[in-house]
Amino acid sequence: MQVRKTTIPDAYEFTPKVFPDDRGLLVVPFQADLVAETVGYPLRLAQSNHSVSRRGVIRGVHFADTPPGQAKYVYCANGSLLDVIIDIRLGSPTFGKWEAVRLAADSYNALYISEGLGHAFLALEDNTVMNYLCSTPYTPARERAINPMDPALGLPWAEHLDGAEPILSVKDTDAPGLAEAEAAGLLPKYQACLDHYASQRANA
Repeated sequence: MQVRKTTIPDAYEFTPKVFPDDRGLLVVPFQADLVAETVGYPLRLAQSNHSVSRRGVIRGVHFADTPPGQAKYVYCANGSLLDVIIDIRLGSPTFGKWEAVRLAADSYNALYISEGLGHAFLALEDNTVMNYLCSTPYTPARERAINPMDPALGLPWAEHLDGAEPILSVKDTDAPGLAEAEAAGLLPKYQACLDHYASQRANA
């Protein structure tokens, strides 16, 4: 398993070895010990999510109130997608920055996204399957969203849509932009996230 630090602090890409043979293939997309070694504390699994999307679907930008927030380990089990990590932590040196990573079923590369970071993706093929391992359960009262089409974010959807219209949920279409979310006090604070990470490490 190869590990790469992304340009967004506290987010990592994991690329496992794939073992094909005449029957198919074997791959281990998630290794708990390696994630804990990389991050400094284990990913405590509270929920596993599975989404299926047709080409052009955008899901996100999603995040949860921090603390406790919700850390995610995500990979694509079928098809391919453009995954985007956005630093929305107020006070972070990379606030407003993002990194896009192609996740696909031919490589099974995965992303670890720490609590407090925003997450979104664009399905590049029909029947694209995203698997999420989550540190906390879905709690509607703590779930937040930012409009993924907010021009202030400048996310790279258009260059991958080939002129097609993106497909969004009503929730994501109606979500505030980054500046509106900040003005409403919805964004995580960087220092609170750092304190949360430190507490997790101390209790590991």
